[in-house]
Amino acid sequence: MPPRGKGDTGEPKRPAASVRPALPREFIAQHKQRRIMDALAELTAEQGYEATKISDIVKRAGVARKTLYDNFEGKEEVFLAAFDSARNELMRRVESAGAGADGDWQERIEGGLAAFLGFVAEQPTVARMCMIEALSATPTTTKRYEDAVDGFVDLTRKAVPDDDRLPETIAETLVGGVAWIVYQQIRRGEAERAEDLLPELSEFMMAPYLASA
Repeated sequence: MPPRGKGDTGEPKRPAASVRPALPREFIAQHKQRRIMDALAELTAEQGYEATKISDIVKRAGVARKTLYDNFEGKEEVFLAAFDSARNELMRRVESAGAGADGDWQERIEGGLAAFLGFVAEQPTVARMCMIEALSATPTTTKRYEDAVDGFVDLTRKAVPDDDRLPETIAETLVGGVAWIVYQQIRRGEAERAEDLLPELSEFMMAPYLASA
């Protein structure tokens, strides 16, 4: 048996406790920003933008008032950041669905609509914030909504066949009609059932092009 060294008790040595690496500051900041934006979306869905106060947001998000103002100038900027995040995610989903349609315009339309309605069903509070509250919260949020609609009009034009016999504003008409129907679905508190609208909205969007073919 080898001799024990000085201070050696003969007991097996325990491994040193692992130290959890510190999370990057940027990650922590983004996480807090996300919590603040999610809190605003929830509160505006529950009580409207006008009634939602900064004190409500920080309480729901579980952050200090200073944390909110370290990341945003105020309530409107939180709203715009949350809106932009939702719009970007929705655009990504719709474009991805259209890209997988193998050149068939009808599949592109149906796939894009399915992605849009799926997003509404999955995130009803965010959908309400973007499609209802944005229209009346502030002039800037209204403009942001209009710009987002224009973006979906552009996607529609790229998805459907060119047809000079149809009005130049046909894409705006179709996107506006879809938005209005989904708006009503959300107002009725039925956003979670948005995907039920897929058959009729697909037919609505395709009908002018099929009739003109």
